[in-house]
Amino acid sequence: MATATKKQSKIRLQPMGDRIVVKRVESEETTAGGIVLPDSAREKPARGTVVAIGSGRLLDDGSRAASQLSNGDVVLFSSYAGEQVEIDDVEYLLMREDDVLAVIE
Repeated sequence: MATATKKQSKIRLQPMGDRIVVKRVESEETTAGGIVLPDSAREKPARGTVVAIGSGRLLDDGSRAASQLSNGDVVLFSSYAGEQVEIDDVEYLLMREDDVLAVIE
């Protein structure tokens, strides 16, 4: 289990159950042709880095399933996945492990 924290922040974000915390990667500011995109024209990237993992999904027998993800994994997810949370001006996504589509290796 890990928690998402910023170095000087007193706030800790510990996901519960099968939830994870993901920090989005920065979106591209320019196109391949060199055109600079304003914030309003940029799409939010659908990939990020896992910064915290919950205790795992609760199984029918009362035990917990181990997470398939680990801290530092770079993942792809649906653009509408998760709940956006801001801590100390840093945006995180709180989502279920099932919302992750793939791990980038």
